Amino acid sequence: MKAMILAAGLGTRLRPLTDSVPKPLLPVGGTPLIVWNLLLLRRHGFRDVVINLHYRGSMIEEALGDGARFGLRIMYSKETTILGTGGGIKQAESYFDGGPVLVLNGDTLVELDLDDLLAFHRAHRAAATLVLREDDDVSRWGVVEVGAERRIVRITGQGLDESGPTVPRMFAGIHILDLCLLRDVPRGAVLSIIDPYVAAIKRGERVLGYDMHGYWSDVGTIERYTQAEQDVRAGLIRLEDRQLASAR
Repeated sequence: MKAMILAAGLGTRLRPLTDSVPKPLLPVGGTPLIVWNLLLLRRHGFRDVVINLHYRGSMIEEALGDGARFGLRIMYSKETTILGTGGGIKQAESYFDGGPVLVLNGDTLVELDLDDLLAFHRAHRAAATLVLREDDDVSRWGVVEVGAERRIVRITGQGLDESGPTVPRMFAGIHILDLCLLRDVPRGAVLSIIDPYVAAIKRGERVLGYDMHGYWSDVGTIERYTQAEQDVRAGLIRLEDRQLASAR
């Protein structure tokens, strides 16, 4: 399976830090945020990674190169216009040979057993598996409602009208999807990945939720960036193979 890291965003909520540096290259614990994700992928056996680029994308490409020093092969999907989480994956579709794809957000710092996630996705023969979290303020992130057999029945109120009892979760920005879910999305379209997921739910396809319990941080604001730095210093998350994390 190949992986994709979404890294095309403008990082507006992190200004002025991102005025001259793209968000994925901001250091967390001395290591660029995107490198944390690359090393997580490598630790779990991934070798091929696609990164989409837009804002100051050449800086990311220059910092990471072809990925060889991380034990990876990195390919770049360049967007002249930001296409969103769904449009960006569609734009990179040719890199994936039609197989399922693991997608990470470039602004997420996470400790997650990707082997277990992949085993869950395959064992349940899911069309898509979204990594979910419990959160005391789940409505702030957008409620994902999970019903029987871990099926997602609604995302931010969109989906099935009737479904029985559900539990609320938030989407952690990590997911595995079969690219057939994007078959009706035109190349170059600007859209969120949530739109194809809601359409798949309405068709009755197996869009499942996988609960994670490890460290997670959306490093999308100055406050959360500061907190992530404190968490690294406190040992709440740490890099393995730190000697490889030399892209700065």
